[in-house]
This record gives sequence, C-alpha cells and structure tokens, in this order.
Amino acid sequence: MFTDSHCHLSFPELREQLPHILQAMAEAQVERALCICTTLEEFEDVYQLAHDHPHLWATVGVHPDTEGLQEPTLDDLLERAARPRVIGIGETGLDYYRLGDRTVADMAWQRERYRTHIRAGRLTDLPLVIHTRSASEDTLAILREEGGIGSATARAGSDGAPSRGVFHCFTESMAVARAALDLGFYISFSGILTFKTAADLREVAAFVPLDRTLIETDSPYLAPVPHRGKTNSPALVPWVARQIAAIKGLEVQDVATATSRNFDLLFGRALAADS
Repeated sequence: MFTDSHCHLSFPELREQLPHILQAMAEAQVERALCICTTLEEFEDVYQLAHDHPHLWATVGVHPDTEGLQEPTLDDLLERAARPRVIGIGETGLDYYRLGDRTVADMAWQRERYRTHIRAGRLTDLPLVIHTRSASEDTLAILREEGGIGSATARAGSDGAPSRGVFHCFTESMAVARAALDLGFYISFSGILTFKTAADLREVAAFVPLDRTLIETDSPYLAPVPHRGKTNSPALVPWVARQIAAIKGLEVQDVATATSRNFDLLFGRALAADS
C-alpha cells in the first residue's frame, strides 16, 4: 500500500533492529522501501539489504556532506549501479548549510562530485536522488548544465539519457519546487511536513501535483508528528501520507496509491529488470 522512497536501514540504529523494523513495516502496510547509500564504504551493507529482502531496493552514491572518505569516480558508481536491485544514483547534490569558515567557492569539490553522479545517472539511465540544502541555485544550475534535459543529443542517446529523478526530503521554496517540476523531477516529502513550523512547506505540498509526489521517512531521522523526537523508521511513512491527504483533501488510500504508482513510474525500468 505505502512505499518509503528514502530510508537508511543500513545505519546502526536501524540495522540492529531490522527484524522488528520489517515486522512494523508489514503491520503498517508499508510494502516497499528504497535503501539509500551515502558512502562507498557503506554500499555493501546497503546492497546486502536489497539482496536479502525482496521488498527492499538500493541506490549507490556519496552524500554531498561526506568528507574524508573515498571519493567516488564515475567508474565506481557505474560498476556498483550495474548490480541487480540497484535502482538509483545518490544520494547526491549540494549542501552549503555547514560551511563554517569556508566560502561557496571552497565547495568546488562538492560540485564536481555532484557532476560525477549526474553523469553516472545519464549513462546508466537510473534516476538521481537529489539532496539540496542552502544550495538550490547551484543544484538546479548544474543539473541543467549536466543533465541533458531537453537536449537533442541526449534524446538521441549519444551522451546518455536525460537526467531524471527526485528531490528528496524537500524543504525548499515554491520557486525551487516549480523549477524541479519544470525539469521533470519528482518531489518527495518527509516527516518535516507534519511539523508545526512547516506551514510554508505545506503550501508547497499543496502546489506539487499528486502525480509528481513521493513520500519518505529519511529514517532514522525526522520522525513525523506524533512520533517527533523518536527514532524514525519506514513504518512511519503513512503519517506523511496522512498529512498530504489532509492538505489536498484526499483519502489516505488515494495518496498511498498515487505515491506508490509514482515510485513505479520513476524507478520502474530498474524495478522491471529485477523482476
């Protein structure tokens, strides 16, 4: 019924409770989840989850905020993306939130990493899972530069397929949502949507068409109200669906069906290859 499009079951606080989490998912009618990779060092753990459980899938990528670990090359991403049950590239993107004493100019390494992921997505024709925080202008600009979106050569396949994907855990403005939609991307909402302070984000959720909406937990983080402050898990993604249903005046079942269908449409080529 429900699909959690973004979770981190490989993180210790969830992996140590995996049997309980999988049972809770079943009880909450959360039928599928996408396990997101944030480092190359973590990939084998993420992949093993997808390999061992038929209702879990994996991505490959290095989070933009990760420093001091293995830097991904294009070949690193392509080799891992070729494995069965790897259905996306990311999470990737830009994050300028914790600059500290650095300037945006100092983050060139992050922008180059993002470009590498976009190229991997095009060459594999896998969706990108995009993270952006305090960096939306550059996130969109580089996606336009590298993504081949609307490009005749991209449509012909000479540079790979045009970029597609999802802006995950969306917290940006209406203007950024509109730009992402114009590029053909989906937008995913997390438990933040239920927070009392998220009135502006609920306006964005009202604007985003249901047929371009995904839901996620980003667990173990960002547990939705009424579980805020606790460890999040995919079993709580129905609370995000309930909030979207309330915003749009729909039944929760309608949101569950639509967002699961959207997941199939976005990741369907890779899902079909694994069936």
